[in-house]
Amino acid sequence: MNPAMWISKTGVQAQDAKLQAIANNIANVNTVGFKRDRVVMEDMFYQVDRQPGTQGNNAAASSPVGVQLGNGTRLVGTQKVFTTGNLQTTSQSLDVAILGKGFFRVLQPSGEIGYTRAGQLQVNAEGLLVNAQGRPLQPEITIPADATSVTIGDTGTVSITQSGSSTAREVGQITLSNFVNPAGLLALGENLYQETTASGAPTEANPGEEGLGKLKQGALEGSNVQVVEEMVDMIAAQRTYEMNTKVLSAADNMMQYLSQATR
Repeated sequence: MNPAMWISKTGVQAQDAKLQAIANNIANVNTVGFKRDRVVMEDMFYQVDRQPGTQGNNAAASSPVGVQLGNGTRLVGTQKVFTTGNLQTTSQSLDVAILGKGFFRVLQPSGEIGYTRAGQLQVNAEGLLVNAQGRPLQPEITIPADATSVTIGDTGTVSITQSGSSTAREVGQITLSNFVNPAGLLALGENLYQETTASGAPTEANPGEEGLGKLKQGALEGSNVQVVEEMVDMIAAQRTYEMNTKVLSAADNMMQYLSQATR
């Protein structure tokens, strides 16, 4: 088998993976708090026929470059890009955006803590503040049934005004978590992430402290996907895919020509 055929096959597979990531980014262009994926590639091992610097046919001279033939490319990882998305004003009192670093903490059904940037909060039947999937914020915050208004300060303090009273009363504190390496978090879907050894242990603090962002009530953080950039990447991936298939066809034609010539 012509090695060029195998090499072009790895190129086709790499571009197929890149196109899948681009498709997912574009599909989530309107997903609140979504962070785009970036595909990371690397070249594969090399067939070294002659080391650079070794002596050639002339014993008095050494080869300046050597002979090293590559064997293609492969997917080494996908990276979440945690740049801040555009701020969307909603004027809904329970919509909260993080202006800077940090994640909301929610309790998953498994008992583990999930982390999210999506601040579409709601009140469930027990009066707990929960995310869009019904998972309660941690630490838990209870909103009384007779609350007429809810105010969330930029430092995370949650205050309410109850029926028959004009005085605001504090009922809880929203805290945020951050990681040394957010790109190492495990994406679970449903706008949730999970801690891994690659992300490091979370640090917890109030918004605005220890480098964490402050909160903005009545707003949401949009997806950080830039459609124009994704379209450019998609066209480049498509063209690269086509070129790899042409190499595959060319290598196949060369093998057929060689086979006919040796008969």
